[in-house]
Amino acid sequence: MQVFGNVATAPERKVSKSTGRGYFEFRLAESQRGVDTEPTWYTVRMMKDVNPKLDKGAFVKVTGKLKVDHYLSRDGKPTGTLLILAFEASKLARPASALAAEQAPATQEAEETD
Repeated sequence: MQVFGNVATAPERKVSKSTGRGYFEFRLAESQRGVDTEPTWYTVRMMKDVNPKLDKGAFVKVTGKLKVDHYLSRDGKPTGTLLILAFEASKLARPASALAAEQAPATQEAEETD
């Protein structure tokens, strides 16, 4: 599967308890075009011990296998999270129109303070 979204947490290196191998994990918020008040949240697990060099807020494409990770919450209630076992996570450039829209407010603020 492929998911496009924003990195919500900086990738963190972890070590597998069963194999002792390192991997990186981060949270991803997938949202639809426009304003999406309820994004779909995923935990992305890169099973390579290589830092993916992704910053919080980066727009990325993640390709991998979707699984549901079931566990008991602190309250003892069964819960789960969507987990992507990723073999690719790459940063994408924003379209020029989106970049211009993001920079426009900063430009206006700078002109107002001059």
